[in-house]
Amino acid sequence: MNVRNPARERLQNGELCLGIGLRQARTVDVAAAMASCGFDWLFIDLEHGTMPLDTAVQISLAALNAGITPVVRVPARQYALATRALDGGALGIVMPHVDSAEEARSIVGHLKYPPLGHRSMAGAMALFGFRAVPTGEAAKTMNDESLIVVMLETPQAIAEAEAIAAVEGVDVLFIGPHDLSGTVGQLGDLKHPEVAKLIAHAEDGIRKSGKPMGTVPHPGATWREMFQRGYHMI
Repeated sequence: MNVRNPARERLQNGELCLGIGLRQARTVDVAAAMASCGFDWLFIDLEHGTMPLDTAVQISLAALNAGITPVVRVPARQYALATRALDGGALGIVMPHVDSAEEARSIVGHLKYPPLGHRSMAGAMALFGFRAVPTGEAAKTMNDESLIVVMLETPQAIAEAEAIAAVEGVDVLFIGPHDLSGTVGQLGDLKHPEVAKLIAHAEDGIRKSGKPMGTVPHPGATWREMFQRGYHMI
């Protein structure tokens, strides 16, 4: 099937995968503009912001044509919104506030087709140019190409990092440092010893899994420094 996920390819090759967050953009030309700037993926944010799903889907389709990967963050456990974004053209979902391996398995179950999950199959999908594609082939292609990114944002999630990373179908473990710092009473202070210790613990657990690790650049650190530290999806 003629479906490519450039961001996934870069992650599989151990390369840097640099994204840019979209909350206020409302026109499809932003996809080509960000691709021309050298970004690898769009972080289309439906958790924080008022962008409607229809706009997110239109930007996603423009991104596919521009060669930049559209990834949509939905509010926690909003599976119906996530699958509609995927049906509409997104090549990945960021799911925030994942605290356990059990939650991660539920996410995979909802967002992947059999045999990995139980996502419902739509016909004439945008990702295939609305061509008629045999159901089994379409499901396999989408399972292979779509990214599932789970966010670890609490001490409970950090303690479970290694177990969450071990869940089949989870592609990237994304540490949310700001919310994490707030859970221990140090909102925004990522250099506080307690916060730094939690982040280091999560990094160790994720590295053991061999799966890519993601985050936002920490204050005072460039994305190059974060990449050298072991983060690939930034």
